[in-house]
Amino acid sequence: MPFDRPFQRPKPRPRTLFLSDLHLGALSARAEDVLRFLRAHPADVYVLVGDVLDLWQPMLPHWSAQDQAVIDFFRARHASGARLVYIRGNHDPDPSRIPAYAALPAEHLDAYVHETPTGKRFLVIHGDEADSRLIRLHAMTRLGSLIDHGLRRLDTFLSRLSLRDPEMRGFASWLLFAANALRYRGRSHERQMVDLARARGLDGVICGHFHIAALHDHFGLTYANCGDWVDSMTALLDEGDGVLRLIGGREAALDVPLPARHSHSDQKALTQ
Repeated sequence: MPFDRPFQRPKPRPRTLFLSDLHLGALSARAEDVLRFLRAHPADVYVLVGDVLDLWQPMLPHWSAQDQAVIDFFRARHASGARLVYIRGNHDPDPSRIPAYAALPAEHLDAYVHETPTGKRFLVIHGDEADSRLIRLHAMTRLGSLIDHGLRRLDTFLSRLSLRDPEMRGFASWLLFAANALRYRGRSHERQMVDLARARGLDGVICGHFHIAALHDHFGLTYANCGDWVDSMTALLDEGDGVLRLIGGREAALDVPLPARHSHSDQKALTQ
């Protein structure tokens, strides 16, 4: 007996890539590594979880050809049909004030809800909501950027004197990394982020900001942090199959990015 209607393949779920803290325009940016990673991990939806741009140094501009290449990549992906969602971070300028050369054809939002095929829903925010009011002041953000810029300049100068491998972390980079780890040593920020998702009746949170990649459910809901593209070199991936994966890593990003890791024991993937 013939079928009444032809067989139809199920429509594939969109592949979503979450990245944060690219800091394009800052000396700390690793735009060439970002671009290599993006080319190896094409997606249907790109959720930029804040601090994509870092343009606080009008007297010390540092917009490179590599920075521009990352912007051009996203523009080309959008022209090919990909969706761009841009969550504003504390370093990002107001969307209306982004220079034309760095502007993206993205949906600019303060928060976003990502839903998996199984109906799990995640709050996507940058993460600076966990900082104190003093730290969140605009002047403090600018001061932090200037300090980072100065230390990176010092690091570059010292590396030239010592002729060390430029891919190795220098003293200033280690100092910034250690200071950030010390600032969030208690991981109370993770609980704060989870509580924000819980208050909205959601199943977890995806954020950036802290430059500490993570993926776990220690507080009853999922906490997922993209990491950053200054030190961690990581991103989160939803293949469309209901699994969040933490991918990349410094070693992978500096070479050919590794495939997504699925081990629950190292908390790199969580079934949703």
